[in-house]
Amino acid sequence: MNILVTGGAGFIGSNFVKYMLNNYDYSIINLDVLTYAGDIKNLHEFRENKKHYFIKGDIRDRKLLDDIFTEHDIKIVINFAAESHVDRSIDDPEIFLKTNVLGTQALLDVAKEHWKLYPDQKYSREFREGVKFIQVSTDEVYGTLGRSGYFTEDTPLAPNSPYSASKASGDMIVRAYHETYGVPVNISRCSNNYGPHQFPEKLIPLIINNALKDKDVPVYGDGKQVRDWLHVEDHCSAIDTILHNGISGEVYNIGGNNEKENIEIVNLILKSLNKSERLVTYVQDRLGHDRRYAIDNTKITRELRWMPAYTFEEGIKQTIEWYIKNEQWLKETLSVD
Repeated sequence: MNILVTGGAGFIGSNFVKYMLNNYDYSIINLDVLTYAGDIKNLHEFRENKKHYFIKGDIRDRKLLDDIFTEHDIKIVINFAAESHVDRSIDDPEIFLKTNVLGTQALLDVAKEHWKLYPDQKYSREFREGVKFIQVSTDEVYGTLGRSGYFTEDTPLAPNSPYSASKASGDMIVRAYHETYGVPVNISRCSNNYGPHQFPEKLIPLIINNALKDKDVPVYGDGKQVRDWLHVEDHCSAIDTILHNGISGEVYNIGGNNEKENIEIVNLILKSLNKSERLVTYVQDRLGHDRRYAIDNTKITRELRWMPAYTFEEGIKQTIEWYIKNEQWLKETLSVD
């Protein structure tokens, strides 16, 4: 089976490529435009793997997409490709809309045309057996929570930043293609990921990088924003589960059952690195900063029998060790931004 993974040079995408190549005999066609957060070095270990084909390109390029589907007979699309940093979306919303909405729609259009069982029938809702489009999304599309409660798949979408609004819009396009045309789709919405190869503008690698250099560790507002943390390998295994067992048209929330305040994460990492909490520097809170996210993952655990394997304590220890061993990767990654 040939799988098109978009955004496969990024943090989650490259970890997913590794996961699939290690667990299956599928061919992975990896499409990434290689923006600042997509790093070809993340794919270094696959350079001799004949089951991995890397293509540099943009998901908005319909001619390129059509060529890829034709040449490789793509049966599965897993769309990781996205602009994903809230701060950057506040500064420049347009690129987020172009990639996360129009790029997703271009992918859907090309997939729809190639997967039709009867290509000559314009409005046929019948598709080839085994095809599927998986939209990898985020819990941020649900907005923010108070002190209690959890996001479920039925929680109304209420995005609060240009980034989350663009992801919610992409999700709605995916849903519309399923409802209107019958395209087999799933949407996954995950909590905050962490693990190896994450671009160091994100909280956990930023803390580790700054602490290793004895630099100030910036913390937004009072640092009491709450996030549910999910190890990237657990996220990959959940998408694998959705790929093979997910019911067409369904949304699945993926959470790690690890709610932590940001300041708690900061202090835990500083302690692990034997660094002083005096490195913490509180800075003005960012615009549209959601207070709390928390995922109810009951649906995927009960219906698809998926469970996260990592405790947060195990995952954060592994992650810290990886960044310590890969300080050169950190330096090179930061130098290209």
